[in-house]
Amino acid sequence: MTMTAAIALAGSAWMAAAQETLTVGANIGNVPWEFQDEAGKFVGFEIDLVAAIAERMGAEVETVNIPFNGLFSAVQSGRIDIATSSITITDERLQSVTFAQPYYDSDQSLTALGEGPKSLEEMEGKVVGVDTGSTGDMWATEHQGEFGFAEIRRYEGLAPAMLDLTAGRIDGYISDIPALQYYVVDKPNLAVVERIPTGEKYSMMFAKDAELATQVNAVLDDLKTEGVLAELHEKWFGVAPEADSSTVAVLPMPSLD
Repeated sequence: MTMTAAIALAGSAWMAAAQETLTVGANIGNVPWEFQDEAGKFVGFEIDLVAAIAERMGAEVETVNIPFNGLFSAVQSGRIDIATSSITITDERLQSVTFAQPYYDSDQSLTALGEGPKSLEEMEGKVVGVDTGSTGDMWATEHQGEFGFAEIRRYEGLAPAMLDLTAGRIDGYISDIPALQYYVVDKPNLAVVERIPTGEKYSMMFAKDAELATQVNAVLDDLKTEGVLAELHEKWFGVAPEADSSTVAVLPMPSLD
């Protein structure tokens, strides 16, 4: 076998093994990753990314709306093949699920009303909202004593949390910074008041040791190399990704080793 033929066969291996339909679980309402437009169509960065992956694999996509905290059991039980929703890779999660390589670098953030707290220090004695089971939830729980949060109130998604924040039922909301920066652009009464450095990386989540994860990871290699992911970043965030970010750099699959 020639070297060219060997490379061609290796590059098409994931295509031969692909399934006809990819059932994808997503927390719809998670802007700008997966949400509904005015016509009710599912749109977003990860909606586009899954579509691009499915096209390369010759598969259709069926998207199922699942609250964030339910994505973990859904993928582990086989109800869905892939989970998306700006899911952060963590060592704790890697014990029970598998991730493809990351495709976005992020941090947490504190969002508040314009006349509300201007920093985490000003959240002492106040009520903070988080998404149930998210890394924002984990961070707030770990640092509750340090910043003196009076209560951590948990929500199933950004929309209900924003309703309570706007109504004054919570004083601040801790969640992924890209989603909040996107959300507050046209809402002058709200502001992202502090970035919380956590060094998170997002990826798609699969059942533990699923062969599909390796197949999707190979497609992500191609989409990064060809600049497709960089184009999606510019489409949804209005700027090109940084050259050394996980949106551009081809990376290994995460592992506990």
